[in-house]
This record gives sequence, structure tokens and C-alpha cells, in this order.
Amino acid sequence: MSHKDVVVDQARDVDTLSELINLDSYPLHEPDSTAYRECVARIRTQLAEDGCAHFAKFIRSDKVEQLRIESEALAPQAHYHSNQVNPYATEDDASYPEDHPVRRFQSFSNGFVAKDLIGEESLVQRLYRNKIFQTFIADCLEENKIYEYADPIAGLVINVMPENTTLPWHFDTNEFIVSLMTRRPEQGGDFEYCPNIRTPGNENFEEVKEVLDGDHRKVKSLTLNTGDLQLFKGRYSMHRVAPAKGQRLCTLLGYAKEPGMIGRVKRTKDVYGRVTQAHIDAEKDRRNDELVG
Repeated sequence: MSHKDVVVDQARDVDTLSELINLDSYPLHEPDSTAYRECVARIRTQLAEDGCAHFAKFIRSDKVEQLRIESEALAPQAHYHSNQVNPYATEDDASYPEDHPVRRFQSFSNGFVAKDLIGEESLVQRLYRNKIFQTFIADCLEENKIYEYADPIAGLVINVMPENTTLPWHFDTNEFIVSLMTRRPEQGGDFEYCPNIRTPGNENFEEVKEVLDGDHRKVKSLTLNTGDLQLFKGRYSMHRVAPAKGQRLCTLLGYAKEPGMIGRVKRTKDVYGRVTQAHIDAEKDRRNDELVG
């Protein structure tokens, strides 16, 4: 790519930020400013405390309605999946006791609009690809760089939850996820999570079981409004969406700390109804964090 192309891309990214983001509260366009450093510091503090950061009113108020309309128009294309799943999206394992978390299956019933169905000029696609936005998220995570989730289906998706659907307790495949609420339900639908309930090499099955048994003393709850952004370390914090009245739409922007991140075949086929050759090839690679799922 030539220097001229780089300059053009940077200018386009700045224009996108000005159009979409509440730059008064989140000055992504001024990375050398005191305001930017203070903003990043606040988010890092939230992440350090419980692995979850909330960016209230991240999207400009005059764009929130367009954001909602776009996501509602795409919602009918969601693939719906109803199943019984454990928190790790793995098969049953009879070598464990019946009440073990690996054998605790819960009702999963909601839909996802896959990345390849979301238009390239949609607000969420433009935000997802924006290099300045990516640098901002990396700064918040104290990473030098993050990479777009290489998964051709799951890199950018809209989670569609009509009333009476469920997204039960689970861990994410990737270490962190960026979520943008694109339609808040009429009531309920809060995001509930157990901060850092497991760590690399330590599943902490005992406390996971306590939460599944109904002990929510360590569970936190977050209400997201349309246009709010969330940064969440979901590989280590078990989480779910509480029951809601009315439809809930939340766009998930998938990034990774390393390039080439692709979801597992079973989970991808369950959630999206299809896989690609890229998923099959990636299945040969194994994680090294010694965690289930």
C-alpha cells in the first residue's frame, strides 16, 4: 500500500469516527491528548477491577436511531439455534460426576446474523474495520495491536434475542469481545457476569458450580442502552443475558490478540448453522491456555 493510500484510509477513518462516535466523551481522534489518556485510564481501571468496561453513550445521539433501524432490518436473517449447552460448548463427559459444570446443560435459544450477511457500508461494519477504533480498543487492553477476528462467519455478528429466548451461562472462545447494544429490550435483558471466575490453567469448577446452582453473590449486572459499547473479557468470566421483555439486539465485534483467530467447528455449526473450510482447517490447531472450550 502506498503512502497516499494510507493517508486516504486514515482520513476516511477519521470521518467515520466524526460521523458515528461521541468524540466529546471518547476522543479517539486525539490519541496524544490528555483527554484521550484519561479516557483510556478509566477503562483500564474498569477492566482491572472486574474484566468489564462500559462506554455509555458511545454512539452519537443522532445516530442511535439509524443504528437500531439497521440492526432490526438485519434481524430476520438470523440463524436460530435451540439446544442444551454447557458453559464450555462441549460434549457431555461421563467421566465427571453428574453435577459437575461440564455436565450441566442449559437451554440455549436465540439467533445470530453472521458477518457475511452484514453490509459493508452498515454502521457496525464501518466501525468494526476502523483502524483508529481498533487502536483505541488495543490501548484500553494495554496491547500493542489487535486483529480483526479472522472467522469469516463470526467476526462481526448481531445477537438476536426475541422475547422468551435464552443466552445461558457460558465462556467465550476468544479472550475479549467488544459489544455494541443496537436495540435495548423493553424490560430486563441485563448482562450478568462472574468476574474472572477462571484463569489460564485453573478452571475453578467449584465456584462455577455454585453459580450454576443459583448462588449469585459474586455475579454483577450491567444495563446497556442502545448506543452503549462494552469491552468484556469473556474467556475468563462466565456470563449470560437475563430474561427480557421485547426483542434485544446486540452487535458483537470480534477481535483477537493474534491474527488468524477462528472459532471451533462444533460451536460455529451449532450457532450459525454452517462452517467453512477455514473452520475445518483451524480445528487442527489447539489452544495452550489449558481451558475447556
